[in-house]
Amino acid sequence: MDRLNTRFFNSNKFKLGLFAMNCSNGLTMTKAPERWDASWENNVAAARLADEAGIEFLLPIGRWHGYKGETDTEGSTFETLTWAAGLLASTRNICVSGTLHVAFMSPVFASKQMVTADLIGRGRFALNIVSGWNAGEFGMFGTMLMEHDRRYDYTAEWVHVVKRIWSEDKPFDHDGDFFKLKNVLLKPKPAGGSHPLLISAGNSDKGRDFAVNNVDCLFIAIQDVNTLAERVAGIRAIPKASPYPVGIYASGHTIFRRTRKEAEEFYHYIVDEHGDWEAAEHAARIRLENRADRVTDIQAFKRRLISGVGTYPVLGDYDDVAQQFKNLSDAGLDGMAVGLVNYVTEFPAFRDEILPRMERLGLREPYKTSQFEAAAE
Repeated sequence: MDRLNTRFFNSNKFKLGLFAMNCSNGLTMTKAPERWDASWENNVAAARLADEAGIEFLLPIGRWHGYKGETDTEGSTFETLTWAAGLLASTRNICVSGTLHVAFMSPVFASKQMVTADLIGRGRFALNIVSGWNAGEFGMFGTMLMEHDRRYDYTAEWVHVVKRIWSEDKPFDHDGDFFKLKNVLLKPKPAGGSHPLLISAGNSDKGRDFAVNNVDCLFIAIQDVNTLAERVAGIRAIPKASPYPVGIYASGHTIFRRTRKEAEEFYHYIVDEHGDWEAAEHAARIRLENRADRVTDIQAFKRRLISGVGTYPVLGDYDDVAQQFKNLSDAGLDGMAVGLVNYVTEFPAFRDEILPRMERLGLREPYKTSQFEAAAE
């Protein structure tokens, strides 16, 4: 399959992915019994549901330490490159990303792993590139956590090496600031004669500049939806060497029910009645280290951690959720990776109620009749 015919490049105005289903509890810090059980069987079931519904991608979280507390959300996780390979073999059209802390793995070894996954999926593999921030995880690997901007310099060189490995047919040497490599050559090459889709997340100036110049998609955090359009426009205005625009996405979580009242009651149930506040306290402490001034309401921040590990909440009835996606699209976003409280039990309502409403709002084409899917078969 030509990579440009994969689902990530379809004509849907607002693309969707499932986020963090490789992790215990997914994106929630709740003790509610309905919470996500991240077994392999459940991951395959959720991936197939999303694939059959026309969802564009699956995005895992790369995590080595959990958030402690009673639930230890994300304390048990599947390693994401092998996770992606397994799900690519279990699905037909959906794109599946790996998430890799580049400081923890040689670009040569990682290149070979990713080509294997990409060929399993016939060009449907993508890579989410992480420079890292969690000092505890770096210590686990015996790796120094470099200064913020220096981490992005390292990542840029790592990506440069990987792109050469994927594209060059003769052995090459690389003599850089971080890597000294001799006689590098990789066979086979990625599917379709092009490199896998590259993704990064970042909100700093350095992170945005790195994304614009090195990857295909940038994921940003939404702190204030009222200033989102201005932020997106600013990113799109950054000069870049490539003629291709960078896709701009956000990460979020959605809590929906038939009525808004039911959605609010369910939010109260998973956060206020069954929230793991010890885990939220731990997560808030490590996330706000050296940047506590960015959060004015710590209690609200902890509630957002419990409901979706700090990602943007999309809450309401089916019409509310579809309209909020429309608002995000109008602000310039190309899509969102979303977490669900339970990716298997909640997805049928997402598929049957929210996706058709998004079609009526002009955000997505009907999946079964889309010309893109007909061409991809």
